[in-house]
Amino acid sequence: MESTELLKKVRKIEIRTKGLVNQIFSGEYHSVFKGRGMAFSEVREYQIGDDVRSIDWNVSARFNHPYVKIFEEERELTVMILVDVSGSEDFGTVERMKKDIAVELSAVLAFSAIQNNDKVGMILFSDIIEKFIPPKKGRKHILRLVRELLDFRPVHRGTNLAEGLRYLTAAIKKRCIVFVISDFLSEQYENALRIAARKHDVIAMRLFDPRERDLPPVGLLRVVDAESGEAACVDTGDRRVLESYRRWWKERQETSSRLFRRCKVDQIEIRIDQSYVQPLVGFFRQREKRW
Repeated sequence: MESTELLKKVRKIEIRTKGLVNQIFSGEYHSVFKGRGMAFSEVREYQIGDDVRSIDWNVSARFNHPYVKIFEEERELTVMILVDVSGSEDFGTVERMKKDIAVELSAVLAFSAIQNNDKVGMILFSDIIEKFIPPKKGRKHILRLVRELLDFRPVHRGTNLAEGLRYLTAAIKKRCIVFVISDFLSEQYENALRIAARKHDVIAMRLFDPRERDLPPVGLLRVVDAESGEAACVDTGDRRVLESYRRWWKERQETSSRLFRRCKVDQIEIRIDQSYVQPLVGFFRQREKRW
């Protein structure tokens, strides 16, 4: 992508997503993702109604007047965004593809984080670790993340979620908030997810296109696997074929949901033909109630 065109796209995404953050997500993010605890800030004179347990007896004795300790929340957190850049993300039957939604979701989460003075890092994965960007603060850093996502061309086309999760667990030592943006069309990642979820606060953001659930009844349809390149013909004029495919899709989604529950991982369903605002707001509000 030409540098001028890339900068225009980065700027467009910044304007769109920062607007959403300022209007909707910033307060929700702050209330849901708490800091590590409370840190001492200062002392002030005791006022009626203050908790006597907060009295600083040393300072009070020195000035012969009661003083209380004031604590503030340690806000700084680390947010890691794991983005699936495999071949299946190059799919979309409406206006945008999964990878386009992944860019916007990453930007919304990243700008929400830096508004709360949190660090943000990113891991791009296919069936290998394609790129690791260590956590940092600041607008320039976030714009770099967006630029990387927009212009990135993966080396591999396959998907290995376990590889991305294992790398996260090894690379990030302290507990952090992890958003995994993927269609989760991968196998045998439960163990890696369980280990990551024990160490970090993991949220699965599952992208899907409704056409993946319901094949169009158009007769013989040639389909190609975006990751392996294998092609096949499907008779979508046969109702039994359509019903069988839909059952397979439903079972696969339900299996993933059960896996997330077993691993104590929250999930957000994102339909790429609809706005992602409502699912995100719903997630934040539902999670806030749990606290």
